[in-house]
Amino acid sequence: MRRAGRTTALLVALGAVLAVLGAGPAQAAGYRYWSFWEGSGSGWTYATQGPSLVRPDDGAVQGFRFSVSEDSQDSAKPRRAAEFTKICADTPAKDGTKRIALVIDPGTAADAPAGETPPAPRTACARVAPDASAAEALASVAKPLRYSSDAMLCAIAGYPGSGCGEQVSGDGNGSGSGSGNGTPGASASVSASPSGSAASSASGGSGGGPSAGVLVGVGAVLLLGIAAVVQARRRRG
Repeated sequence: MRRAGRTTALLVALGAVLAVLGAGPAQAAGYRYWSFWEGSGSGWTYATQGPSLVRPDDGAVQGFRFSVSEDSQDSAKPRRAAEFTKICADTPAKDGTKRIALVIDPGTAADAPAGETPPAPRTACARVAPDASAAEALASVAKPLRYSSDAMLCAIAGYPGSGCGEQVSGDGNGSGSGSGNGTPGASASVSASPSGSAASSASGGSGGGPSAGVLVGVGAVLLLGIAAVVQARRRRG
């Protein structure tokens, strides 16, 4: 009886551990950064390269959106249509130049750093040299720009006034901060860094230990094994 009691207690304790591991975090942390997009008739596509590397053709539409997101999969798109003819309607073509339509969306108050208010989204038509990059087109219409030491785009037209790809707490209010997209560093640097995007590099990569899923699987095997032992002892009894 004592042995059966100890086994039952072990089963209960192991079940509690599995429940905790299976629950996981309530909400993953995100990163606050400027993401970079390429527009077309079908909408917006997350850019695979940073604006300093992209050299769009005449007639291209490029978008920038400030938001908090975990990675490129959940990053918010610019809230303006990618319509070159509308954005550049008042900017005629000119020999020796190209026109790039830009959509600049500073995001919502929920994504803004503490104490800051995002300006309204706007569009602009940049007339630049034929070999100009998307970053150069942006600089021609939305100064001042601010970059980090690793060339990640931190601010457009002075917004935000500080910070660059910082990690925010899981509650989504941006109270927690840290380094961050790629994700803010290189790829959730989704941000407009030459290397790609801000949130993914900062958040990319896994830790050195086993994942919660692996631990849950191991625990489940142990649980089944213990249950089998208990059942066998009952039969013998």
